[in-house]
Amino acid sequence: METPVLNRRSTIASFYKLPLEERLRMVKEFASLTSEEAQTLANGSMPIATAQRMIENVISIFPIPLGIATNFLVNGRDYLVPMAIEEPSVVAAASNAAKMARPTGGFTATSTEPVMISQIQIVKCPSPKDAEKAILSARKEILEKANQQDPTLLSLGGGAKDLRVRILPSQVGIMVIAELLVDCRDAMGANVANTMAEAVAPMLENVSKGQARLRIISNLADKRIARATVTVSKDALGGEDIVDGIVEAYAFAAADPYRCATHNKGVMNGVTAVCLATGNDTRAIEAGAHAYAARSGHYSPLTIWKKDSKGNLVGTIEIPAAVGIIGGVTAVHPIAKISLKILGVKTARELGEVMASVGLAQNMAALRALAAEGIQKGHMSLHARNIAAMAGAQGDLIDLLADKMVAERKIRLDRARELLLETSKSKESRAAQKKTHKA
Repeated sequence: METPVLNRRSTIASFYKLPLEERLRMVKEFASLTSEEAQTLANGSMPIATAQRMIENVISIFPIPLGIATNFLVNGRDYLVPMAIEEPSVVAAASNAAKMARPTGGFTATSTEPVMISQIQIVKCPSPKDAEKAILSARKEILEKANQQDPTLLSLGGGAKDLRVRILPSQVGIMVIAELLVDCRDAMGANVANTMAEAVAPMLENVSKGQARLRIISNLADKRIARATVTVSKDALGGEDIVDGIVEAYAFAAADPYRCATHNKGVMNGVTAVCLATGNDTRAIEAGAHAYAARSGHYSPLTIWKKDSKGNLVGTIEIPAAVGIIGGVTAVHPIAKISLKILGVKTARELGEVMASVGLAQNMAALRALAAEGIQKGHMSLHARNIAAMAGAQGDLIDLLADKMVAERKIRLDRARELLLETSKSKESRAAQKKTHKA
Protein backbone atom coordinates (compact mmCIF):
# COMPACT_ATOMS: atom_id res chain seq x y z
CA MET A 1 0.00 0.00 0.00
CA GLU A 2 1.40 3.37 -1.03
CA THR A 3 1.63 6.09 1.61
CA PRO A 4 -1.20 8.65 1.32
CA VAL A 5 -0.20 12.20 0.49
CA LEU A 6 -0.90 14.50 3.43
CA ASN A 7 -1.89 18.18 3.31
CA ARG A 8 -2.99 17.89 -0.31
CA ARG A 9 -3.58 21.14 -2.18
CA SER A 10 -5.38 21.49 -5.48
CA THR A 11 -3.53 24.69 -6.43
CA ILE A 12 -0.98 23.58 -9.02
CA ALA A 13 0.70 26.47 -10.81
CA SER A 14 0.37 26.38 -14.61
CA PHE A 15 -0.96 22.83 -14.56
CA TYR A 16 -2.13 23.24 -18.17
CA LYS A 17 1.41 24.05 -19.32
CA LEU A 18 2.93 20.88 -17.90
CA PRO A 19 3.66 17.88 -20.14
CA LEU A 20 1.00 15.18 -19.99
CA GLU A 21 3.33 12.80 -18.15
CA GLU A 22 4.03 15.41 -15.45
CA ARG A 23 0.32 16.15 -14.96
CA LEU A 24 -0.33 12.45 -14.54
CA ARG A 25 2.53 12.13 -12.05
CA MET A 26 1.16 14.98 -9.93
CA VAL A 27 -2.35 13.54 -9.92
CA LYS A 28 -0.89 10.15 -8.98
CA GLU A 29 0.83 11.73 -5.98
CA PHE A 30 -2.21 13.79 -4.97
CA ALA A 31 -4.58 10.80 -4.97
CA SER A 32 -2.05 8.12 -3.95
CA LEU A 33 -2.81 6.18 -7.11
CA THR A 34 -1.06 2.88 -7.69
CA SER A 35 1.23 2.48 -10.67
CA GLU A 36 -1.40 0.26 -12.27
CA GLU A 37 -4.08 2.94 -11.82
CA ALA A 38 -1.81 5.59 -13.31
CA GLN A 39 -1.13 3.32 -16.27
CA THR A 40 -4.87 2.80 -16.77
CA LEU A 41 -5.29 6.57 -16.96
CA ALA A 42 -2.37 6.84 -19.38
CA ASN A 43 -3.93 4.20 -21.63
CA GLY A 44 -7.31 5.93 -21.49
CA SER A 45 -9.39 2.86 -22.22
CA MET A 46 -10.99 -0.22 -20.72
CA PRO A 47 -10.91 -3.93 -21.58
CA ILE A 48 -13.42 -4.78 -24.30
CA ALA A 49 -14.72 -7.56 -22.05
CA THR A 50 -15.72 -4.93 -19.48
CA ALA A 51 -17.54 -2.93 -22.14
CA GLN A 52 -19.47 -6.02 -23.22
CA ARG A 53 -20.76 -6.45 -19.69
CA MET A 54 -21.99 -2.85 -19.61
CA ILE A 55 -24.14 -2.60 -22.75
CA GLU A 56 -25.37 -4.71 -25.66
CA ASN A 57 -24.02 -5.14 -29.21
CA VAL A 58 -20.58 -3.75 -28.35
CA ILE A 59 -18.21 -3.16 -31.27
CA SER A 60 -15.70 -0.69 -29.79
CA ILE A 61 -14.87 1.87 -27.10
CA PHE A 62 -15.63 5.59 -27.62
CA PRO A 63 -13.05 7.62 -25.68
CA ILE A 64 -13.82 11.08 -24.22
CA PRO A 65 -11.04 13.36 -22.94
CA LEU A 66 -10.60 13.28 -19.16
CA GLY A 67 -9.26 16.50 -17.70
CA ILE A 68 -8.51 17.66 -14.16
CA ALA A 69 -9.97 20.87 -12.78
CA THR A 70 -7.58 22.39 -10.27
CA ASN A 71 -7.91 24.91 -7.42
CA PHE A 72 -11.18 23.61 -5.96
CA LEU A 73 -11.70 24.29 -2.26
CA VAL A 74 -15.05 22.95 -1.01
CA ASN A 75 -15.97 23.10 2.67
CA GLY A 76 -12.33 23.78 3.47
CA ARG A 77 -11.04 20.72 1.62
CA ASP A 78 -8.94 20.68 -1.55
CA TYR A 79 -10.12 18.65 -4.52
CA LEU A 80 -8.67 17.81 -7.90
CA VAL A 81 -11.81 17.26 -9.96
CA PRO A 82 -11.89 14.78 -12.88
CA MET A 83 -14.07 16.04 -15.75
CA ALA A 84 -14.92 13.95 -18.82
CA ILE A 85 -15.98 16.25 -21.64
CA GLU A 86 -15.22 16.98 -25.29
CA GLU A 87 -15.98 20.72 -25.23
CA PRO A 88 -13.04 23.14 -25.26
CA SER A 89 -12.41 25.60 -22.39
CA VAL A 90 -14.74 23.98 -19.85
CA VAL A 91 -12.01 22.46 -17.63
CA ALA A 92 -9.87 25.59 -17.83
CA ALA A 93 -12.84 27.84 -17.03
CA ALA A 94 -13.83 25.79 -13.98
CA SER A 95 -10.24 25.81 -12.72
CA ASN A 96 -9.96 29.57 -13.18
CA ALA A 97 -13.26 30.25 -11.41
CA ALA A 98 -12.20 28.02 -8.51
CA LYS A 99 -8.92 29.94 -8.30
CA MET A 100 -10.78 33.25 -8.08
CA ALA A 101 -12.95 31.83 -5.27
CA ARG A 102 -10.08 30.57 -3.08
CA PRO A 103 -9.06 33.86 -1.41
CA THR A 104 -12.60 34.26 -0.03
CA GLY A 105 -12.86 30.68 1.23
CA GLY A 106 -13.83 28.73 -1.84
CA PHE A 107 -17.21 26.99 -1.97
CA THR A 108 -19.49 26.09 0.93
CA ALA A 109 -21.76 23.16 0.15
CA THR A 110 -24.53 21.22 1.87
CA SER A 111 -26.92 18.46 0.85
CA THR A 112 -30.08 16.72 1.95
CA GLU A 113 -30.37 13.02 2.73
CA PRO A 114 -30.01 10.81 -0.38
CA VAL A 115 -33.73 10.13 -0.84
CA MET A 116 -35.11 8.98 -4.20
CA ILE A 117 -38.79 8.75 -5.20
CA SER A 118 -40.14 5.47 -6.54
CA GLN A 119 -43.55 5.71 -8.20
CA ILE A 120 -46.30 3.13 -8.60
CA GLN A 121 -49.05 4.16 -11.01
CA ILE A 122 -52.49 2.75 -10.12
CA VAL A 123 -55.34 3.04 -12.61
CA LYS A 124 -59.01 2.05 -12.70
CA CYS A 125 -59.61 2.65 -8.99
CA PRO A 126 -63.38 2.62 -8.26
CA SER A 127 -62.83 5.50 -5.82
CA PRO A 128 -59.50 7.34 -5.92
CA LYS A 129 -60.21 9.04 -2.57
CA ASP A 130 -60.95 5.73 -0.88
CA ALA A 131 -57.85 4.24 -2.52
CA GLU A 132 -55.71 7.03 -1.11
CA LYS A 133 -57.07 6.45 2.41
CA ALA A 134 -56.63 2.69 2.15
CA ILE A 135 -53.04 2.96 0.95
CA LEU A 136 -52.07 5.36 3.73
CA SER A 137 -53.78 3.12 6.30
CA ALA A 138 -51.56 0.25 5.11
CA ARG A 139 -48.44 2.44 5.15
CA LYS A 140 -46.58 0.42 7.80
CA GLU A 141 -47.07 -2.93 6.04
CA ILE A 142 -46.17 -1.47 2.65
CA LEU A 143 -42.92 0.03 3.96
CA GLU A 144 -42.04 -3.24 5.69
CA LYS A 145 -42.53 -5.12 2.42
CA ALA A 146 -40.37 -2.59 0.58
CA ASN A 147 -37.57 -2.85 3.12
CA GLN A 148 -37.51 -6.64 2.93
CA GLN A 149 -36.02 -6.24 -0.54
CA ASP A 150 -32.65 -4.91 0.68
CA PRO A 151 -31.68 -5.80 4.25
CA THR A 152 -28.13 -4.51 3.67
CA LEU A 153 -29.36 -1.04 2.76
CA LEU A 154 -31.60 -1.11 5.84
CA SER A 155 -28.66 -2.05 8.06
CA LEU A 156 -26.73 0.97 6.76
CA GLY A 157 -29.50 3.34 7.80
CA GLY A 158 -31.20 3.53 4.42
CA GLY A 159 -34.35 1.99 3.03
CA ALA A 160 -37.92 3.07 2.38
CA LYS A 161 -38.60 5.88 4.85
CA ASP A 162 -42.05 7.08 3.90
CA LEU A 163 -45.03 6.61 1.61
CA ARG A 164 -47.12 9.32 0.04
CA VAL A 165 -50.09 9.27 -2.32
CA ARG A 166 -51.17 11.71 -5.01
CA ILE A 167 -54.45 11.76 -6.95
CA LEU A 168 -53.56 12.75 -10.48
CA PRO A 169 -56.09 13.80 -13.16
CA SER A 170 -54.95 12.78 -16.65
CA GLN A 171 -56.23 12.53 -20.22
CA VAL A 172 -57.14 8.88 -19.62
CA GLY A 173 -58.84 9.45 -16.29
CA ILE A 174 -57.89 9.89 -12.64
CA MET A 175 -54.82 7.98 -11.49
CA VAL A 176 -53.61 7.22 -7.99
CA ILE A 177 -49.84 7.54 -7.68
CA ALA A 178 -48.21 5.89 -4.68
CA GLU A 179 -44.66 7.05 -3.99
CA LEU A 180 -42.02 5.38 -1.85
CA LEU A 181 -39.36 7.73 -0.45
CA VAL A 182 -36.22 5.61 -0.41
CA ASP A 183 -32.97 6.58 1.31
CA CYS A 184 -30.36 5.06 -1.00
CA ARG A 185 -27.29 5.98 1.06
CA ASP A 186 -24.21 5.91 -1.23
CA ALA A 187 -25.88 4.35 -4.27
CA MET A 188 -27.64 6.26 -7.02
CA GLY A 189 -30.57 4.05 -6.11
CA ALA A 190 -32.46 3.28 -9.32
CA ASN A 191 -32.20 -0.48 -8.95
CA VAL A 192 -33.27 -0.68 -5.33
CA ALA A 193 -36.08 1.87 -5.76
CA ASN A 194 -37.45 0.01 -8.77
CA THR A 195 -37.19 -3.33 -6.96
CA MET A 196 -39.14 -1.96 -4.01
CA ALA A 197 -41.83 -0.58 -6.30
CA GLU A 198 -42.25 -3.97 -7.98
CA ALA A 199 -42.48 -5.70 -4.60
CA VAL A 200 -45.25 -3.51 -3.15
CA ALA A 201 -47.33 -3.22 -6.33
CA PRO A 202 -49.52 -6.28 -5.56
CA MET A 203 -50.26 -4.91 -2.07
CA LEU A 204 -51.23 -1.57 -3.56
CA GLU A 205 -53.54 -3.23 -6.05
CA ASN A 206 -55.21 -5.17 -3.27
CA VAL A 207 -55.90 -2.20 -0.99
CA SER A 208 -56.77 0.30 -3.75
CA LYS A 209 -58.96 -2.08 -5.80
CA GLY A 210 -57.15 -0.71 -8.85
CA GLN A 211 -54.55 -1.95 -11.29
CA ALA A 212 -50.83 -1.20 -10.93
CA ARG A 213 -49.13 -0.17 -14.15
CA LEU A 214 -45.75 1.57 -14.03
CA ARG A 215 -43.32 0.89 -11.19
CA ILE A 216 -40.38 3.20 -11.76
CA ILE A 217 -38.01 5.67 -10.13
CA SER A 218 -38.48 9.40 -10.74
CA ASN A 219 -35.47 11.32 -12.02
CA LEU A 220 -36.92 14.52 -10.58
CA ALA A 221 -34.96 13.90 -7.39
CA ASP A 222 -36.26 16.93 -5.50
CA LYS A 223 -35.71 15.19 -2.16
CA ARG A 224 -32.01 14.72 -2.93
CA ILE A 225 -30.61 18.21 -3.30
CA ALA A 226 -27.08 19.60 -3.29
CA ARG A 227 -26.47 23.30 -2.63
CA ALA A 228 -23.34 25.39 -2.89
CA THR A 229 -22.53 29.05 -2.29
CA VAL A 230 -19.55 31.21 -3.16
CA THR A 231 -18.43 34.80 -2.64
CA VAL A 232 -15.87 36.18 -5.09
CA SER A 233 -14.25 39.56 -4.61
CA LYS A 234 -14.84 42.19 -7.26
CA ASP A 235 -11.06 42.62 -7.58
CA ALA A 236 -10.57 38.94 -8.43
CA LEU A 237 -13.24 39.22 -11.13
CA GLY A 238 -11.81 42.37 -12.67
CA GLY A 239 -13.85 45.11 -11.05
CA GLU A 240 -17.36 45.99 -9.96
CA ASP A 241 -18.43 46.54 -13.54
CA ILE A 242 -17.81 42.84 -14.21
CA VAL A 243 -19.87 41.96 -11.12
CA ASP A 244 -22.71 44.08 -12.49
CA GLY A 245 -22.40 42.36 -15.86
CA ILE A 246 -22.68 38.90 -14.28
CA VAL A 247 -25.72 39.92 -12.22
CA GLU A 248 -27.34 41.42 -15.32
CA ALA A 249 -26.61 38.25 -17.30
CA TYR A 250 -28.29 36.21 -14.56
CA ALA A 251 -31.30 38.57 -14.61
CA PHE A 252 -31.60 37.97 -18.36
CA ALA A 253 -31.71 34.21 -17.79
CA ALA A 254 -34.26 34.58 -14.99
CA ALA A 255 -36.54 36.58 -17.29
CA ASP A 256 -36.17 34.66 -20.55
CA PRO A 257 -36.33 30.87 -21.07
CA TYR A 258 -34.40 31.13 -24.35
CA ARG A 259 -31.41 32.60 -22.52
CA CYS A 260 -32.04 30.41 -19.47
CA ALA A 261 -31.62 27.19 -21.46
CA THR A 262 -28.08 28.22 -22.39
CA HIS A 263 -27.40 29.53 -18.87
CA ASN A 264 -28.30 26.14 -17.39
CA LYS A 265 -26.39 24.33 -20.13
CA GLY A 266 -23.31 26.14 -18.84
CA VAL A 267 -24.02 24.91 -15.33
CA MET A 268 -24.41 21.36 -16.61
CA ASN A 269 -21.12 21.59 -18.53
CA GLY A 270 -19.49 21.29 -15.13
CA VAL A 271 -21.97 18.99 -13.40
CA THR A 272 -22.30 16.50 -16.26
CA ALA A 273 -18.55 16.32 -16.85
CA VAL A 274 -17.98 15.22 -13.24
CA CYS A 275 -20.99 12.92 -13.45
CA LEU A 276 -19.58 11.15 -16.52
CA ALA A 277 -16.05 10.96 -15.12
CA THR A 278 -17.33 9.15 -12.03
CA GLY A 279 -19.49 6.67 -13.96
CA ASN A 280 -22.82 8.18 -12.95
CA ASP A 281 -25.95 8.52 -15.08
CA THR A 282 -25.60 11.75 -17.06
CA ARG A 283 -29.09 11.46 -18.57
CA ALA A 284 -30.68 11.16 -15.13
CA ILE A 285 -28.74 14.15 -13.83
CA GLU A 286 -29.60 16.28 -16.88
CA ALA A 287 -33.31 15.34 -16.81
CA GLY A 288 -33.56 15.97 -13.08
CA ALA A 289 -31.80 19.33 -13.27
CA HIS A 290 -33.94 20.73 -16.06
CA ALA A 291 -37.17 19.40 -14.53
CA TYR A 292 -36.15 20.99 -11.21
CA ALA A 293 -35.49 24.27 -13.01
CA ALA A 294 -39.09 24.21 -14.26
CA ARG A 295 -40.77 23.04 -11.06
CA SER A 296 -42.49 26.39 -10.48
CA GLY A 297 -44.08 26.31 -13.92
CA HIS A 298 -41.50 28.80 -15.21
CA TYR A 299 -38.14 27.50 -16.47
CA SER A 300 -35.59 29.22 -14.23
CA PRO A 301 -31.82 29.35 -13.66
CA LEU A 302 -30.26 26.70 -11.44
CA THR A 303 -28.00 29.43 -10.02
CA ILE A 304 -28.60 32.85 -8.48
CA TRP A 305 -26.09 35.70 -8.66
CA LYS A 306 -26.19 38.88 -6.57
CA LYS A 307 -23.91 41.74 -5.55
CA ASP A 308 -23.31 42.21 -1.84
CA SER A 309 -22.94 45.49 0.05
CA LYS A 310 -19.19 45.54 -0.64
CA GLY A 311 -19.66 45.13 -4.38
CA ASN A 312 -18.52 41.50 -4.39
CA LEU A 313 -20.25 38.69 -6.27
CA VAL A 314 -22.33 36.13 -4.35
CA GLY A 315 -23.57 33.00 -6.08
CA THR A 316 -25.71 30.02 -5.06
CA ILE A 317 -26.78 26.83 -6.77
CA GLU A 318 -29.43 24.27 -5.90
CA ILE A 319 -29.60 21.10 -7.95
CA PRO A 320 -30.83 17.49 -7.66
CA ALA A 321 -27.83 15.23 -7.06
CA ALA A 322 -28.89 11.65 -7.74
CA VAL A 323 -25.38 10.20 -7.86
CA GLY A 324 -23.65 7.24 -6.28
CA ILE A 325 -20.17 6.05 -5.40
CA ILE A 326 -21.05 2.35 -5.20
CA GLY A 327 -22.78 -0.01 -7.60
CA GLY A 328 -23.58 0.41 -11.27
CA VAL A 329 -20.92 1.68 -13.66
CA THR A 330 -18.96 3.18 -10.75
CA ALA A 331 -18.17 -0.36 -9.66
CA VAL A 332 -17.02 -1.73 -13.04
CA HIS A 333 -15.57 1.09 -15.14
CA PRO A 334 -11.84 1.24 -14.36
CA ILE A 335 -11.41 4.97 -15.03
CA ALA A 336 -14.61 5.86 -13.15
CA LYS A 337 -13.22 4.07 -10.11
CA ILE A 338 -9.93 5.95 -10.44
CA SER A 339 -11.78 9.26 -10.86
CA LEU A 340 -13.57 8.65 -7.57
CA LYS A 341 -10.25 7.90 -5.94
CA ILE A 342 -8.77 11.15 -7.27
CA LEU A 343 -11.74 13.04 -5.83
CA GLY A 344 -11.42 11.19 -2.55
CA VAL A 345 -15.12 11.55 -1.74
CA LYS A 346 -16.38 9.28 1.03
CA THR A 347 -20.13 9.53 0.44
CA ALA A 348 -22.56 10.13 -2.42
CA ARG A 349 -23.63 13.33 -0.69
CA GLU A 350 -20.06 14.63 -0.75
CA LEU A 351 -19.85 13.84 -4.47
CA GLY A 352 -23.08 15.77 -5.06
CA GLU A 353 -21.71 18.75 -3.13
CA VAL A 354 -18.54 18.81 -5.23
CA MET A 355 -20.59 18.53 -8.42
CA ALA A 356 -22.78 21.44 -7.36
CA SER A 357 -19.67 23.53 -6.63
CA VAL A 358 -18.23 22.72 -10.05
CA GLY A 359 -21.54 23.68 -11.69
CA LEU A 360 -21.52 27.00 -9.85
CA ALA A 361 -17.89 27.65 -10.82
CA GLN A 362 -18.55 26.78 -14.44
CA ASN A 363 -21.56 29.09 -14.60
CA MET A 364 -19.60 31.96 -13.04
CA ALA A 365 -16.78 31.50 -15.53
CA ALA A 366 -19.18 31.52 -18.48
CA LEU A 367 -21.03 34.62 -17.26
CA ARG A 368 -17.77 36.43 -16.58
CA ALA A 369 -16.56 35.64 -20.10
CA LEU A 370 -19.82 36.91 -21.54
CA ALA A 371 -19.80 40.04 -19.41
CA ALA A 372 -16.09 40.85 -19.75
CA GLU A 373 -14.89 39.77 -23.18
CA GLY A 374 -17.50 37.72 -24.99
CA ILE A 375 -17.60 33.94 -24.92
CA GLN A 376 -15.65 33.54 -28.16
CA LYS A 377 -12.22 34.62 -26.98
CA GLY A 378 -11.24 31.66 -24.80
CA HIS A 379 -13.65 29.12 -26.21
CA MET A 380 -12.82 29.80 -29.84
CA SER A 381 -9.06 29.61 -29.42
CA LEU A 382 -9.38 25.96 -28.44
CA HIS A 383 -11.99 25.37 -31.12
CA ALA A 384 -9.59 26.88 -33.66
CA ARG A 385 -6.91 24.39 -32.65
CA ASN A 386 -9.32 21.53 -33.31
CA ILE A 387 -10.16 22.97 -36.72
CA ALA A 388 -6.47 23.39 -37.56
CA ALA A 389 -5.80 19.76 -36.65
CA MET A 390 -8.78 18.65 -38.76
CA ALA A 391 -7.26 20.51 -41.71
CA GLY A 392 -4.09 18.46 -41.35
CA ALA A 393 -1.84 20.77 -39.34
CA GLN A 394 0.63 19.15 -36.95
CA GLY A 395 2.88 20.30 -34.11
CA ASP A 396 3.52 24.05 -33.89
CA LEU A 397 1.52 24.62 -37.08
CA ILE A 398 -1.69 23.93 -35.12
CA ASP A 399 -1.14 26.94 -32.85
CA LEU A 400 0.06 29.10 -35.76
CA LEU A 401 -3.06 28.44 -37.83
CA ALA A 402 -5.34 28.73 -34.80
CA ASP A 403 -3.92 32.15 -33.86
CA LYS A 404 -4.41 33.42 -37.41
CA MET A 405 -8.02 32.20 -37.59
CA VAL A 406 -8.88 33.75 -34.22
CA ALA A 407 -7.28 37.06 -35.26
CA GLU A 408 -9.29 37.01 -38.49
CA ARG A 409 -12.42 35.74 -36.73
CA LYS A 410 -12.71 33.13 -39.46
CA ILE A 411 -12.61 29.82 -37.62
CA ARG A 412 -13.60 27.51 -40.44
CA LEU A 413 -12.22 24.32 -41.93
CA ASP A 414 -11.93 25.84 -45.42
CA ARG A 415 -9.92 28.77 -44.04
CA ALA A 416 -7.67 26.43 -42.06
CA ARG A 417 -6.92 24.48 -45.24
CA GLU A 418 -6.15 27.73 -47.11
CA LEU A 419 -3.76 28.85 -44.37
CA LEU A 420 -2.10 25.44 -44.28
CA LEU A 421 -1.56 25.57 -48.04
CA GLU A 422 -0.20 29.13 -47.82
CA THR A 423 2.18 28.10 -45.03
CA SER A 424 3.38 25.08 -46.99
CA LYS A 425 4.02 27.20 -50.09
CA SER A 426 5.85 29.78 -47.98
CA LYS A 427 8.08 27.07 -46.51
CA GLU A 428 8.79 25.66 -49.96
CA SER A 429 9.64 29.14 -51.24
CA ARG A 430 12.03 29.81 -48.35
CA ALA A 431 13.66 26.44 -48.87
CA ALA A 432 14.12 27.16 -52.58
CA GLN A 433 15.62 30.59 -51.87
CA LYS A 434 18.01 29.07 -49.35
CA LYS A 435 19.06 26.45 -51.90
CA THR A 436 19.63 29.13 -54.57
CA HIS A 437 21.63 31.25 -52.12
CA LYS A 438 23.90 28.30 -51.28
CA ALA A 439 24.44 27.58 -54.97
